[in-house]
Amino acid sequence: MPGTSMTRVAYLGPEGTFTESALSTLATLPGSPVGVADLTHARPEVTVATALAGVRAGETDGALVPLENSVEGSVPATMDGLAAGAALVITAEVFLEVSFALAVRPGTRADQVRTVASHPHGLAQCRRWLAEHLPGATEVLASSTAEAARDVAEGRHDAAVCAPLAGERYGLESLADPADNPGAVTRFVLVQQPGTLPAPTGADKTTVVAVVPDRTGALLSVLTEFAVRGISLTRIESRPTRERLGVYSFSLDCEGHVADRRVGEALTALHRLCAEVRFLGSYPRADAGARKQVPETVEDAAFAAADRWLEQIRSGG
Repeated sequence: MPGTSMTRVAYLGPEGTFTESALSTLATLPGSPVGVADLTHARPEVTVATALAGVRAGETDGALVPLENSVEGSVPATMDGLAAGAALVITAEVFLEVSFALAVRPGTRADQVRTVASHPHGLAQCRRWLAEHLPGATEVLASSTAEAARDVAEGRHDAAVCAPLAGERYGLESLADPADNPGAVTRFVLVQQPGTLPAPTGADKTTVVAVVPDRTGALLSVLTEFAVRGISLTRIESRPTRERLGVYSFSLDCEGHVADRRVGEALTALHRLCAEVRFLGSYPRADAGARKQVPETVEDAAFAAADRWLEQIRSGG
C-alpha cells in the first residue's frame, strides 16, 4: 500500500535495463517510498504486464515501469496496463536521462554486425545513426534493451542498442553511442495497489484516464473543466478503447493533488461528463522546479471564501 515500506519491489527487467537504473535513482531521492536497502531484493520482470500483474496479485509491493520518453512518446504497454484491470495508482515518478551503447561481443568489428537488437523505443531513438553506420544490418525487436544485450552475449544477435549498464552486466563492449537525440529523457512511474495517497507537497501531479463520449465537443468540455480552474495539463494522450472505432480513452496528467480543491472539483466534473474515469494517483512531481504558480483565484482559500458567500445567500443572511 502507498506510504508503507516496500520490501518487495519489481521493475521491468532483465537486469541491466534503464528501469533498473531508474529504480536505483528513485531510491536515493528524499522521501522516496523505495529505500536503498529495498534494492537488494528488487525483482526483475520480463514484461510490463507481468510487473503490473505481480502488484495486483500482492506478490510485490510495487513496480517501476516506463511511461513515456521525450523522443518516442508514451509506452503503450504501460498506458494500456494501467487503464485496464484491477485499479493501481502511481505513487512516485522519476526521470532518467537515457544514453545508449552499441554493445557487441568482445572483438566484434562494425563490419561484422548483421543484426542489431533492442526495444522498439531504443531502435527508434537510434534509427538515423544505424541507417548511416550500419545500413545493411537487420533490426530485431526485443522486450527490453537488457534482453537484447543478453541475446548478443548468448550469440543470437551481433549487436544490441542498450544501456551501458546492460552491456557491462553481460560482458559486452561498446562500439559507439548510437543515439540520434543525446539527452533524451524517459519518465518512469512507481505503481502500487490503492491505499493512502502520498501527502500533498505543493508540487504534485495527478493522473487519470477518462473515456470521453463520442459526441461533438465532448473533449473540449473535458478540457474546459481544467482550464476554468487554472489547472495546467502536462500530458494528454488518446488510446483506443477496443470497443469500436471512434471511442477513445484519454490519459491525462495535470498539475496539482487530488486533495487540492481545484483538482478535486475538476475530477468530479469529469465523472459527470465522461463514460468512465479511472483515477491513477496523485504524487510528487519529479520536476518540482518546473511547476507553475497557482493563481489566487483557484487557491483552496478562494474556494472556501466562495462557499461561505454562497451559504450566506442561501441562508438569507
